[in-house]
Amino acid sequence: MDFGPYLMLATLEGAVTAAVLALTASGLALVFGLMRVVNVAHGEFFMLGAVLAWWVTSWLDGYAAPGFALALLIVPVMVGVLAALADVTVLKRLSYDPERTIVATIGILYILQQVTLMTYGPDARPVTPPFNTRLALPWVEMTDTGLSLYWPWGLSITSYKLAVIGAAAGVLAALWLLMTRSKLGLMMRATEQDREMALAFGIPVERVYALVFGLGAGLAALAAVLIVPIQQAHYLMGGDPLLLSFIVVIIGGLGSLPGTVLAALLIGLSDGIISVFFSPTLAKIMATVLVALVLVFRPQGLFGASRA
Repeated sequence: MDFGPYLMLATLEGAVTAAVLALTASGLALVFGLMRVVNVAHGEFFMLGAVLAWWVTSWLDGYAAPGFALALLIVPVMVGVLAALADVTVLKRLSYDPERTIVATIGILYILQQVTLMTYGPDARPVTPPFNTRLALPWVEMTDTGLSLYWPWGLSITSYKLAVIGAAAGVLAALWLLMTRSKLGLMMRATEQDREMALAFGIPVERVYALVFGLGAGLAALAAVLIVPIQQAHYLMGGDPLLLSFIVVIIGGLGSLPGTVLAALLIGLSDGIISVFFSPTLAKIMATVLVALVLVFRPQGLFGASRA
């Protein structure tokens, strides 16, 4: 097979990673941008989404599509409600102090991880995708008669992976509409700009904080539900999404949702391409080097605003 078809396949695989990473990192960026809280437990909310997705689908064993659809609907809500309760009972009592909330979210991380280990167990468990048709991918080659379309042997992708890309794009578009075209989004942006002024105008800031913290965790859980049929649910699976989300948020700009999405595309696509042609370890090294360069030459991120 020529280089071109390999590159197309690697780009599609990277797009799946980018789609899930954009959802996960958007939740982290939303929480930091509005609340100025570094949520170290964000990866565990991702893990919890995958584990609960396995639980829901196993409850409807034998009905893969209805079980997955049910998990897609209720798991992000369950995780979001749990995160909102954690905000009200823990972070609110700490007055959202940046240093103390880091310690508090580390505590939440270990609580979620150990409770999952005690109830779910240490084994990695698969979730059956609702559909998984393998689709052959075409490629164009130059022949004596002009351009010709052909299907290289082995060049294919599953329909579910394409659906993950489409679903993530739809959710991100809905999030953008929520932030820019709704009353709730207006309250969130007003709270981000000036908390005291928002309180003076009667905006329930503490409720907005709880909603945003729950929304951020719900986005991470939704990303986990989408990816768990491709990977497997495991109680330690929150580490990589947390690290990559921090990398994306730093590169894109702290609190910048457009920057986060573009940075997720950059990291996801590069991860897919480098992993296919070289190694996954090299892809992680390149992402870390990119973060270092951004911190040195543009500390506010590619799309972040400078702070006085």
